[in-house]
Formats: sequence, C-alpha cells, structure tokens
Amino acid sequence: MSTYILNIETATTNCSVSLSDNGETIMIKEDNDKSYSHAERLHVYIESVLKEAHISSVDLSAIAISKGPGSYTGLRIGVSAAKGLCFAMDKPLISVATLQALAWQVTIKEGCIVAMLDARRMEVYSAIFDANHSQIRNTQAQILDEASFSEYLEKGKVYFIGNGVEKTKALIEHPNAVFIDGKLPSANEMSNLAFTKYQKSDTEDVAYFEPYYLKDFIALKPKKA
Repeated sequence: MSTYILNIETATTNCSVSLSDNGETIMIKEDNDKSYSHAERLHVYIESVLKEAHISSVDLSAIAISKGPGSYTGLRIGVSAAKGLCFAMDKPLISVATLQALAWQVTIKEGCIVAMLDARRMEVYSAIFDANHSQIRNTQAQILDEASFSEYLEKGKVYFIGNGVEKTKALIEHPNAVFIDGKLPSANEMSNLAFTKYQKSDTEDVAYFEPYYLKDFIALKPKKA
C-alpha cells in the first residue's frame, strides 16, 4: 500500500518540492534561484509534482515541511503553504529538521557531519551528526572563529555541508576538515525522514505550528539617502 507524502523545503534559496511513496522520492522539482522566488514558484512546483506523478491531492497521506532554521522569509512562505494545504485537504502536518535533512546528503563510515546554514556576518546555524546521522550536538546559532569545531576535528574527519561552508573554510585550516561545496537543503532527503515520522504518528498541530527560526527576526532599517 502506498503512502504518498508531499515534502516542501524553502529554508534557503532552494525552492524544493518532492513527492515520496513509502519514504522513497518518486518526483522532485527544485530551483536554487538566488532571488528567493518561493512565493511565485512554490505552488507551481506543488501542482507540477502531483500532475507529473499522476497523483491527486486526495491520495496524499500527509504534508511535510522543512521547519528550520533558515531564512525567515523562506520558512514563513513554506510553512504557510503547508498549513494551508493541510487545512484545505484535512491532512496531517509533519515537520522535518532542516539541518538533519541536509546532513543526510552525506554518507560516511566514520567521523561526523556538520550541517550548517549561513546567517549574518560570521554566524551560522549548525548541528552535528555522527556517521549514522544521529544528532550529537544540538542546533546552535554560532559565531565562527579559527577554533570552531576543534574538539571534533581533533578526533577525526569532519564533513562540513551547507551554504555556511564558504565562510567556514576561510577560517578553519585542519587536515581533518572536509568541505562539501554547493549543497543546500532539498526536499529529496525529507522523504525518508517524513515517512519515518508518519509511521510513528509524529505530527504537528496545524493550527499552532510555527517554524523553528532559532533567532528572533530582526528587520534591518533602510539606509537613508
């Protein structure tokens, strides 16, 4: 019996939508447009994925959303869309930790994975996972310096992934540091994680669910002319 879950990832510039069947991605549409075009493209991608897979919205078992941390605007758009679909179709909502899904893009036998997303200036949102993708350090907003992650680097290989990599490799020089460039969270890795939660009935309260911003949103004042 099929369990179809629609997965939505908008935590970064990558607008990503996948459809999974029993935890396996069967259709995906995504585009990393640096201009954050999620508001224009997200619903188009959702309709496209369902149409191309020949799946009706009534066949969906749940809607999964990447909950953050990440871009305030991106998360807000994704969560609003997911909640709207859940209300309209009377489907359960599943949340997937953005950094956990990002870490699943790395397959290693030993060492650890640092999933990191760019924040302001020299700050990143990061979480650390072992070779089995189990989280071994909580999610943090941290300011980078030359000593960042030193306790893990001294123990073995550390694989850095996400759009926080560029600023990290400019600071950290260590033989155990492995930097994976050009990777962003994707709805593809959400498929298995969302299905696992669905099997456990680990769902959210659609009315009260909010994105995991990690930090309060700070609106920057426009510069005076």
